[in-house]
Amino acid sequence: MPSTGPLLDTFGRIHRSLRVSVTDRCNLRCTYCMPEEATFLSGNQLLSRKQILQVVSAGVELGLTKIRLTGGEPLLRKDLVEIVGDLTQVEGIEDLSLTTNGILLTEFAKPLFLAGLQRLTISLDTLKEDTFHRLARRDGLARVLGGIEAALEAGFRETKLNAVILKGVNEDEIVPLAAYARERNITLRFIESMPIGADPWDRGAMVSGKEIQNTLEANWGPLTAVLGQNPHAPALDFQFADGRGKIGLIMSVTRPFCGQCDRLRLTADGKLRNCLFSLEETDLRNALETPNGPESLQVCFRKSVWGKWEGHEINTSRFLKPDRTMHSIGG
Repeated sequence: MPSTGPLLDTFGRIHRSLRVSVTDRCNLRCTYCMPEEATFLSGNQLLSRKQILQVVSAGVELGLTKIRLTGGEPLLRKDLVEIVGDLTQVEGIEDLSLTTNGILLTEFAKPLFLAGLQRLTISLDTLKEDTFHRLARRDGLARVLGGIEAALEAGFRETKLNAVILKGVNEDEIVPLAAYARERNITLRFIESMPIGADPWDRGAMVSGKEIQNTLEANWGPLTAVLGQNPHAPALDFQFADGRGKIGLIMSVTRPFCGQCDRLRLTADGKLRNCLFSLEETDLRNALETPNGPESLQVCFRKSVWGKWEGHEINTSRFLKPDRTMHSIGG
């Protein structure tokens, strides 16, 4: 394991991205993400605002440049705006973003923008209230749509939407969702469903990225791959034939991007994960409590990255589903 230089794994991948979960709590119960009845961490089990800053700062010194705040639903964290403000002061962070379900964005979009948050990604799987309730097991579509408008009004110019499409549930909304995004000049990313929720994964219910592309092209004509894409980005981006808007396809199942993965994940309770589907975690709390905290944290980062496997193996008989579900890991 290298003791100096960038965060390198045994497959030659340099890691520059960290997803930081600030809470496992959520105000929705999306079927592909978490169980209906969930037990959440208590407040003293969460990393504090100071500890989050310590971990991120240690990682940035090792070459991390992209930080994404996640949950659960991160807007449920009461000191979230202050956490964003802290992170904007860390020299070396080039991209600071946040993923949200949008329920609370009408209240928080402007404060987050003023605190220095650069980008937002908002989940939007449907434009129908009954389908929203079926997927999220809660009401709230109108609040999400209001949150999207609030984000645009606040000044966020690189807002993205994420949609998970399931057969027999919302596959008839591929075109309407794309039209909604095109009207607002927002990039919409379709994500293939993955075996990371509480319920058994039904591969047959997954709508593949290629199927989604075919549906879009049947309505708007050929999609053209965007030139100069970031090879480490999870989405393959396309431009519509008329030049209005972009579509992203995140094909974790049918087109795994593990070979270019440069991401790590920090759970809300202080566990470092080198893959969404990892079966092992590195507990950072002991390192945080040592006198030489920054150095200890950096050793933890290096060990975690060095132990990263080649890929998630969803398409093999060797795949094992993690014990944690998505809301507990961090999106």
